[in-house]
Amino acid sequence: MAKQQQEVRDLQEGSYVMIDDAACKIDAYSTAKPGKHGSAKARVEARGVFDGKKRSFSQPVDAKIWVPIIERKQGQVVSVDGADMQVMDLETYETITMRIPDDVDVSPDDEMEFLEMEDQRKII
Repeated sequence: MAKQQQEVRDLQEGSYVMIDDAACKIDAYSTAKPGKHGSAKARVEARGVFDGKKRSFSQPVDAKIWVPIIERKQGQVVSVDGADMQVMDLETYETITMRIPDDVDVSPDDEMEFLEMEDQRKII
């Protein structure tokens, strides 16, 4: 899996983080001051990029956490077949089969942007 380690204190809203082995986008990030017997804690609330589930965690700000490497790519719709479509990556010219989201209307020759992490893809 394409990921790297980063300290919790370096996270911010809008960035990505791995929670329960799922890539998530951070919706809310808050910290609590250090107490009498401990270090400062951070609470992170996030939503899964590919599955949409809400997840959260709380850890010390100096702890290390995995951050996924998600690529933003450009593609062109080659063909539409029912609920699936063929998309050509405009960098590598590779053809990928993707499911059409309910809220998106596509037709051949449309250009679009999608997120890719390993074998997972999502239209944005």
